Amino acid sequence: MTRRIPVRMAHPGRGAAVVYARVSSKEQEAEGYSVPAQLRLLRAYAGEHGLAIAREFTEAESAKAAGRTAFGEMLTYLRGRPEHDRVVIVEKVDRLYRNLTDYVEVADLGAELHLVKEGVVISRTSKSSDRFLHDIRVVMAKHFIDNLREECMKGMVEKAEEGVYPSYAPLGYLNAVDEKGTKVVNLDPERGPIVREMFERYATGTCSLEEIAGWARAQGLTRRGKLREVRRTTVHKILRRRFYYGEFEWQGEIYKGTHPPLVTRELWEQVQQALDRRFMKRHRKVKHDFAFARLIECGRCGCSMVGDIKKGRYVYYRCTHAKGECSEPYVREEILAEKFTEALRGIAFPEDKLGWVAEALRASHTDVRRHQEEAMARLQANHRRLQDRIDTMYVDWLDGRIDTAFFERKAAEWRDEQGRILAEIEAHQAANEDYIEEGISILELSKQAAELFQEQNPTERRHLLDFAVSNCTWAAGELAVTWRQPFDLIAVAASDARTEKALGVASEGLSPVWYPHGDSNPGTQAENLVS
Repeated sequence: MTRRIPVRMAHPGRGAAVVYARVSSKEQEAEGYSVPAQLRLLRAYAGEHGLAIAREFTEAESAKAAGRTAFGEMLTYLRGRPEHDRVVIVEKVDRLYRNLTDYVEVADLGAELHLVKEGVVISRTSKSSDRFLHDIRVVMAKHFIDNLREECMKGMVEKAEEGVYPSYAPLGYLNAVDEKGTKVVNLDPERGPIVREMFERYATGTCSLEEIAGWARAQGLTRRGKLREVRRTTVHKILRRRFYYGEFEWQGEIYKGTHPPLVTRELWEQVQQALDRRFMKRHRKVKHDFAFARLIECGRCGCSMVGDIKKGRYVYYRCTHAKGECSEPYVREEILAEKFTEALRGIAFPEDKLGWVAEALRASHTDVRRHQEEAMARLQANHRRLQDRIDTMYVDWLDGRIDTAFFERKAAEWRDEQGRILAEIEAHQAANEDYIEEGISILELSKQAAELFQEQNPTERRHLLDFAVSNCTWAAGELAVTWRQPFDLIAVAASDARTEKALGVASEGLSPVWYPHGDSNPGTQAENLVS
């Protein structure tokens, strides 16, 4: 028997609402994996709770970045309705947003959110603890995507360590699959010789990049994709790539490739010397390690703030005046440090809330497992679909309906796509509930960030700020900080908590709906987690 998720209605009997359903890609939309199922669930929910549906908004775009089309149309529609009559029904929080911009826009609308699978209604009348945990779950949704991306990158690094270039082959090479089904990179018999002669011509020192680009175009060399012509910048990138002599760079590391070299290392180094002589530039030597160098912009004119040493020991920061005269005065490094400490205290939240947030996040691991199962099913179906295409095309090739060149080209493309799918499947298999513990560690770091900052030397302070802060501005004695994700959402949640405390609102526990099966008993929840 299916147990119904308890829902605490903020406004029973509310009238018309909007429904929002989203999948992450066009492929998911075409295969019908998510949107139809989401709509059925959301329509049924609306019927059960007496909510008429005024509009439905659907789309197939990732929520990790702002700017989704249907999402923007929904916000415009809601802004045209009375503030007390803005109701959104959505499957769960990560269908709605995974970035701060969208989160803030929805919050500013004051919309009443019905998160159906989470069994929660978030509105202005919700308990402060419920709204606080909703904020944190937005953080965790973003953190899960980042964690999954990291796992994908780990798989690609493993390929690189095996000598297999984990991306599209550069101009002069072709991605292919050998008879054993292993991904390989082969020389392009048409473009390869042209690229090799580009190295030979530039090494003589008698040809410019523009001249070589013109020669390559005359030979019919074109770039992959939309067949765009080869230009000077393309030639420069090609001549700089070590891939052509047998090595490649991936994630800042150099690997020995298994692909055949197009030029000798001696020829490549000769070309590098020629390039260096032509493009050599002088670089300013840094004599002092300033803690906030390249981190702060002048709030008056937008120029960078740079450090200066006065009287051999006092560190000041000033505007570079790169855009002309600026009235912003010098500021002592100690004053900036105090302002950063104050800002870091702003992302800390009460100790008591950290405890029940951590408890509820660990209890919500079922959402993660469901997401992984759905994603794995979709990826496996995509892999099978591609294999069916390859098998069908193979029969057509045997029957003579398609030629060998077409078969090999399309089969290589589809096998390459299968390889990317398998890498993503491996990433999902590797991603587990550890991301929850990592998320809790981030929350704990935000609580201790100010104290850690005060204890560190300039270099360590810079590392901490690089981790938590994207950029800052300074003007008229005030520091404005832009936080990196997920500290931006943590800052919002912590600010709400401080406001409630200032207003005398008591810290509350969680509503039962945040726990498995609506169980608010910590003892029972502990048993559920163990089982």
